[in-house]
Amino acid sequence: MSEPEEQPGLAERVDAARLRVPTRGNRRLERLVANVNADPQVRGWWYLAGVNAQRLGMSDHSWVHIQIVTNIALRLARLLFKRGVQPAMVADHGMAERDAEVVIAAGAMLHCLGMAIHRRDHERFSLFLAADRLPALLEGVYEEPERTVVAAEAMHAIISHRSKGEPVTIEGAIVRVADALDMAKGRARLPFEAGETNIHSLSAYAIEEVKISAGRETAVRIEIEMSNSAGIFQVDEGLGTKLRGTPLEPHIEVVARIEAEHEKRLVPVFRL
Repeated sequence: MSEPEEQPGLAERVDAARLRVPTRGNRRLERLVANVNADPQVRGWWYLAGVNAQRLGMSDHSWVHIQIVTNIALRLARLLFKRGVQPAMVADHGMAERDAEVVIAAGAMLHCLGMAIHRRDHERFSLFLAADRLPALLEGVYEEPERTVVAAEAMHAIISHRSKGEPVTIEGAIVRVADALDMAKGRARLPFEAGETNIHSLSAYAIEEVKISAGRETAVRIEIEMSNSAGIFQVDEGLGTKLRGTPLEPHIEVVARIEAEHEKRLVPVFRL
């Protein structure tokens, strides 16, 4: 009888949580990502967030979710900026689009820290954990007063991802929408296969692929491929709720299509 495979220890599990982010030569963003990846406390919180999500039978909230959301957020930002959509860092503070990328990445990387404490009110918990770490994470990236402004705008983005977040900046809206766009079925696999067959798990499992590209009439076009019409719940209640009423709403087009061959197509195409 073979011996059971040795599982990695706690230190190894926490150390595995490191992000890869497309910085595109943005030196300040590079430094922020390096600081975050080098911070054992942040990586410990990411690890615990993933553990709590598993305990609750939820979709993934580990560092993998954080990497996906950060990459989606930067993709959205660059498409929006290319079409002339001005972030608050430019419009309100006279800084640059690259500074807005730092705010967005910081918000995305820290938005779910509070899951390490509890699911309920995790957005608020994320806020006070981030407030404690952001000054150190921005060390060597900005001097004052820019450091305080960047930290505060990042915290606005963090709290904006809650259900009634009401972001008032482009940066906050980007993090809010990016969080909702981590919806492909791989994220729903564990709760679905564990028997969590509710509308949330069924709907998430129906999402096959999410494509983000430049739009023709809008800055961004989001195309969502579904295998089942149950996915409409995820698109409308998940993404739709996070997008409606935000500064991004006029700049993003969302199209969801059902590609299943054997399903009666009640709604072949759904648009937000």
